[in-house]
Amino acid sequence: MTILVTGAGLIGRLTAERLAARGEAVVLADVKPPPPVAGDVTAVVADVTDFAALAAILHHHRITRIVHTAAMLSTGIRQDPRRGVEVNVLGTTNVLEAARQAGIGRVVVASSTTVTYSVFGSLGPEPIGEDVRMAVVSERPGSIYAATKLAGEHMALVYHDLYGLDAIVLRYGAVIGSDGGPSTSVPGRLLDSLIAAGRCGRPMALDDPYLLWGGEEEFVDARDCADANVAALDASHPEARVYTIATGRTVTLAGFVDAVRTVLPDLAVECGPEPSTGFAGFRHRRPAPSSPDAAARDLGFRCRHDLASTIRWTAFGREQPT
Repeated sequence: MTILVTGAGLIGRLTAERLAARGEAVVLADVKPPPPVAGDVTAVVADVTDFAALAAILHHHRITRIVHTAAMLSTGIRQDPRRGVEVNVLGTTNVLEAARQAGIGRVVVASSTTVTYSVFGSLGPEPIGEDVRMAVVSERPGSIYAATKLAGEHMALVYHDLYGLDAIVLRYGAVIGSDGGPSTSVPGRLLDSLIAAGRCGRPMALDDPYLLWGGEEEFVDARDCADANVAALDASHPEARVYTIATGRTVTLAGFVDAVRTVLPDLAVECGPEPSTGFAGFRHRRPAPSSPDAAARDLGFRCRHDLASTIRWTAFGREQPT
């Protein structure tokens, strides 16, 4: 009864640690040697674009379930779009096909709420559910990253429909957390830059167009994403198959900066003009928070960490007293 976690990024490592802590046998696979994680976790080097290597891992380690978090994030994909498509689309398809051939019990696939950003212009103020209507041309994904994540979702659902593969998709909100190194995601870069400025006490100019946004955005703690992965592995009746992992709360850029300042009072920021666009340069501003209700109903999961808790954890590596 061994679980494979693909991707040794922050969420993958946290997921592996949680599974090991409850006595599961865990294999953690990454394209580079994974860093040490707490607990009895077997680390292997593997590229999800290599189908033969992936199938060999499933066979050799007798894998019964998979949590698939391996992916290239938006910053990396802008630098190398072809590799991003290979990893996020072909890699996800390889995981699903290898799981089908091996008779894997369940596959949890990590996705992103960015798959819904292109429809924000046609949504009202009600909380955003998973099954949003999308015009396939005029509301196409607004980035290569979002396109790859939507493709991965569709592949997981089609594998469920055609082959009966027990696949579940989790759409994480904008993920932030303590990784101990430079972040490659847009929300991670934003928080890292604010924390660095708050620590050094020198004013910073926040003018990167990907880090400025208009309106509000939702953020989710990486620890909650890991807990959601475990909940999805355990869920007995995941009828919806696609679930948003978010707090149901949003914040403006000014509110986000203020939240960091409560932890690091010396933070001084000069923000550029507020753009008319939404988070990370997407065309539309967010009209409402995502609804966490489906995950609560089918997975028994709700996020536990608020923004202040996540900022303290990212800044200091552990929970700090309020």
